[in-house]
Amino acid sequence: MIQQESMLNIADNSGVKTALCIKVLGRGSSRRGKKVRPTAGVGDIVCVAIKKHLPNCQLDKKKVHRCLIIRTKYPVKRKDGSYVKFDSNAAVMIDADGNPVGTRVFGAVARELREKNHMKIISLASEVV
Repeated sequence: MIQQESMLNIADNSGVKTALCIKVLGRGSSRRGKKVRPTAGVGDIVCVAIKKHLPNCQLDKKKVHRCLIIRTKYPVKRKDGSYVKFDSNAAVMIDADGNPVGTRVFGAVARELREKNHMKIISLASEVV
């Protein structure tokens, strides 16, 4: 579960190392009259601010960017009843069209991205769990 102010490791070669979640896109913020923080899981898109980057980074640090969540510490329940969780929260930087900025994705990627039609990121990943 990624919410506002969560730190994310960036798992691609765009030059960004860590980013801060500013806004979770596409999630409601209320439940039966109670205020609830919107949270993002695997396959959701969030707006981020870049915190650490390499000197040759192609993205501007002073702008807001979008990224796709590929791994979360919070367990994700699958249809067969099993759970999958990872050691860290990780994301991939994407552009306005939903295509990845980098050309490589480091580490494992959850299978739930296939259901949400992020096939380009799955093809760049080394392992799908």
